[in-house]
Amino acid sequence: MNDRIRSATTAIVIGLASLIGAAAILGPSVSSAAPQTAPAPADHPEVTVHGRKYTPRSILERNMGTPEDQTAQFPPHRIIGNLYYVGTRTLSSFLIVTPQGNILINSTYERNVPTIQKSVEQLGFKFSDIKILLGTHAHNDHQEGDAVVKQMTRAQTMAMAEDVPALQAMKPGGKEHPIDKTLHDGEMVTLGGTTLTAHLTAGHTHGCTTWTMKAQEGGKMYDVVIGCSLRPPATLTPEVIAEFNHTFPVVRSLACDVPLGDHPAQYSMQEKYSKLQKGAPNPFIDRAGCRNEVDIEEAMFQALLGEQQKAAAR
Repeated sequence: MNDRIRSATTAIVIGLASLIGAAAILGPSVSSAAPQTAPAPADHPEVTVHGRKYTPRSILERNMGTPEDQTAQFPPHRIIGNLYYVGTRTLSSFLIVTPQGNILINSTYERNVPTIQKSVEQLGFKFSDIKILLGTHAHNDHQEGDAVVKQMTRAQTMAMAEDVPALQAMKPGGKEHPIDKTLHDGEMVTLGGTTLTAHLTAGHTHGCTTWTMKAQEGGKMYDVVIGCSLRPPATLTPEVIAEFNHTFPVVRSLACDVPLGDHPAQYSMQEKYSKLQKGAPNPFIDRAGCRNEVDIEEAMFQALLGEQQKAAAR
């Protein structure tokens, strides 16, 4: 009898450990303004793009890494021209330096703001010189720190109109989310001779924003694309389907020499940084890689849509 009880207890403990382990892996996917308690989606379909296999979970884990990856500083570095990386291992933050002050894109989690500040200062710039704060989309892992950055720098905060409701619901520690100016598709943000254009690339969120700008290096001008996540949700509503059907062609139409993203894995940052350290020609200039992420995410979107439509027809 004791052996049976011991076996049953062991089974329960193992089961709980499995659940906790799954939660640890899937937890980073909860990156919206409000807590989410829905069960993790099944890890299908599987797609093969450019010779590599992807599932919804593998893409999520690629993007988010471990909890430590999300907060650990990645060596700050110049990407091209006046554009620098100041984020963590798996959450991108970009600094654009101009004679009239600087622009920060993505504050990430509130707890990461001191890390971003450290990176900015290690590059030789003042955190207080940030005059404009932008973001890619209204999820905590990208814009939760906006209020703290605003308090520290008094930067003007701007956000795509379609993401304003989700941002306003994002109140870490009860702080109101700052929004000084509402932007619309195609609107430009200019500071000190640098202009960024906001492109509405909805789907991941209703106001997902891809930023484009020009950067100069070696006497040449290059088109930079700072992409918003294109990762589709597990369930595709008619609204989200319409958004992605608009977004994928938009992203493919953008002039691109330097592809970047709100998660470094979307543009192979670590591999490119390693090449940069070895003295290679700027690896961030990567025209051939400009469509990689949209290829992956559109393939996953179409596979998810096909599964959903097949299930609905049963």
